[in-house]
Amino acid sequence: TGNIGLQKKICTLPVRRFRGRTRCYLRIQDGCNNFCSYCIVPYSRGRSRSLSKAAILEQVETFQEQGYREMVVTGINVGKYGLDLHENEDIYTLLDGLCKKFSGMRIRLSSVEPVEVNDRLVALMADNVNFMPHLHIPLQSGDDRILTRMNRRYTVEVFVHVIEKIITAFPDAAIGCDVLAGFPGEDEEAAENTLRLLQGLPISYLHVFPYSRRPGTPAAGFKDQVNGKIKDARVRRLRELDQEKRSGFYRRQLNTSHRVLVERRNKKTGLLQGFSENYIPLQFAGPSRLIRQVVRVRLDRIEENIPIALLEDDPD
Repeated sequence: TGNIGLQKKICTLPVRRFRGRTRCYLRIQDGCNNFCSYCIVPYSRGRSRSLSKAAILEQVETFQEQGYREMVVTGINVGKYGLDLHENEDIYTLLDGLCKKFSGMRIRLSSVEPVEVNDRLVALMADNVNFMPHLHIPLQSGDDRILTRMNRRYTVEVFVHVIEKIITAFPDAAIGCDVLAGFPGEDEEAAENTLRLLQGLPISYLHVFPYSRRPGTPAAGFKDQVNGKIKDARVRRLRELDQEKRSGFYRRQLNTSHRVLVERRNKKTGLLQGFSENYIPLQFAGPSRLIRQVVRVRLDRIEENIPIALLEDDPD
C-alpha cells in the first residue's frame, strides 16, 4: 500500500515451477526510471528496484534443482539492474556470473535498451556459450523527431550502430525489436522513415503495437493524435514486414545445425517443437521422450512459414 513511487525494495516472489513450461523466468528487476512519454509503468510500478544477488542465486539454484535447461532473465528495465543496490553488481557482471555458475543452463535476456547494448554485453555473449545469441531491443520509432517526443534516450543513428555491432560479432544472432505505430505527431514522413529503416536493417522479427492513450501520461495529452484508420494501416504494413523479416531470417539459416530445447509436441502438426539458440521456432519428427531435452537438428525446409528440421542426434 502507499505511494508506489516511494518504494525502494522489490517484492520478492520465489518460484519453484512454471507449470507447463520448459523454460523458467528469472525476474531480477521491477519498475522504471525512463518516463517515456507514452508509458504508464513508472507511475504504476514505481522506480527501478533490483533483487539482491543472494536472492537471485537462490532462485536460480531452485530452477536448476527442478531440472530447467533454459532461463529467461526478465524485468521492466533489466539494463538498470543493480544501480539501486550497493553490491558492486550490474547487469553485465550479473549475467556473466550466472552464465559461469550455471554453465549447463541456457540463458536469454528478455529485452535490453539500445543504450545498454555495449562492448561489455558483446564480450560476455562471446565469452559464454550458454548465453543465447538472441537480443530483443526496442526501437519504437525510426524517426528522430518522434523518438524525442517519446522521450526515448537514443537516436536512429545510435540504434543502427547497435544493430551493426551485434551482427558484426554474431552474424547468425536473432534480433527482435518493438515498434509503436501511430504515435501522436507521426506523419507520413515519420512512418516512412520507420518502415525504410527496418527494411534496411538485419532485424529477425518485429513486435508491432498500435499507440494507445494511457491516461496520466504526457502523450495522452498531445493534441496531434493519429486517426485510427491511418494507425491501423501503419500497423498492418509493419506486421507484413515482420512476416517478411521472419521468413528471410529462417531462409538464411537453411541447412544449418542448431541445438533446440524441445518444449512439446505441436497439436496441429504432431511434430516436436522448440526454439534454437537464435530463437528459430523449429519443428521436427522425433520421440516424445526428447521433450525437455536439448537436441541437435538441421533446418531442412520451410513449409507454410514453419521452419522444419531433421533430428541429427538423439541423447539416448
